[in-house]
Amino acid sequence: MATLVFTGGTAITPDRLIEEAVVVCRDGKIVSVKSSGKHPKDGQVIDARGGYISPGYVDMHVHGGAGADFMDGTTEAIRKACQAHARHGTTTIFPTTTTGSPAEIHAMLDACSQVKQDQQSTIAGVHLYGPFFAADKVGCHAEDGRRDPRPSEYKRYFDSGIIAIATCAAELPGADVFYRMAKRQRCLITCGHSNASWTEMGRAYAAGMRHVDHFWCAMSSVPSIRQRLGVPMQGSMNEFVLMHEEMSTEVIADGCHLAPELLEFAYRMKGAERLCLVTDCNRALDMPPGEYRFGNQSEGTYFTSDGKVGWAPGGSLASSVVGMDAMVQTMKKQTSASLPEVIRMASLTPAERTGIADRTGSLQRGKIANIL
Repeated sequence: MATLVFTGGTAITPDRLIEEAVVVCRDGKIVSVKSSGKHPKDGQVIDARGGYISPGYVDMHVHGGAGADFMDGTTEAIRKACQAHARHGTTTIFPTTTTGSPAEIHAMLDACSQVKQDQQSTIAGVHLYGPFFAADKVGCHAEDGRRDPRPSEYKRYFDSGIIAIATCAAELPGADVFYRMAKRQRCLITCGHSNASWTEMGRAYAAGMRHVDHFWCAMSSVPSIRQRLGVPMQGSMNEFVLMHEEMSTEVIADGCHLAPELLEFAYRMKGAERLCLVTDCNRALDMPPGEYRFGNQSEGTYFTSDGKVGWAPGGSLASSVVGMDAMVQTMKKQTSASLPEVIRMASLTPAERTGIADRTGSLQRGKIANIL
């Protein structure tokens, strides 16, 4: 494989900017990152023309794009969605399930496993997200595809060997058994689409849960816990995440889901090492405004894209319709986070949380040359 040399730009590392950088890559791996200096004469030079040289993005929560949803369950749909996100800078992706039947989920896992074998595949693993949601926190997902976790069902999903992130609402019966099995599989264990109390989150934490999906979206609050469990008022997912240093979370920084003050609050409270940017993007990415299905093309729920965000019937949000490049731009524009910190949230932090930071997520010697 030819030697590639990136020059004429500012390299973005996790903790600083390197002006007039020279990034040398050989055989698909980063060989060196330095400020100016000589570079191999036999290398193909890529001139950044005064721009930035960045690690590729890592998206750990994403449903589709370019008219395809990962839950369509075909290799064609998987490749189409992955390619769409690659055009927006995502070089490592975790296709994410919705609620749906076991047959639909198995079809998705099988198709992702096949595409993962492609030489140029960007798939690092699958995020088993649906179907184990709380009944009152299903959001835009199909309600009839939601259920409580059963070992006889999810063991077969884990047996596929492709699941890297595993979500379950903490208050569901059997959630702790699910978490422990996911921990044995070395998954990042998350709680999402949940109305869990502080006590239930504590039990989940003891079982290995360390992440909460899309902060402030489809999650419990002190008022929702009071409505569910009465008084005295109890802590919710929000407070639990903020109190526990080891807990990480994620935000959808598309300019529609969260106001600037919430993005700033999440950044200041958790920091770039525990806050991830995700797209939570659906099939309407790079598609014209109109009506689409969320989840499987035949069985998923309908939503409408206005070109900026997805809307479910009744006026609630139905995930984003933009790529990670838009999330990065919004986070930089609307918060006080530095550029290295914003890029970290879109690359190294999700790579660390999913256990792949040894090979991707930053411009460092020995890592895969996923470079923007």
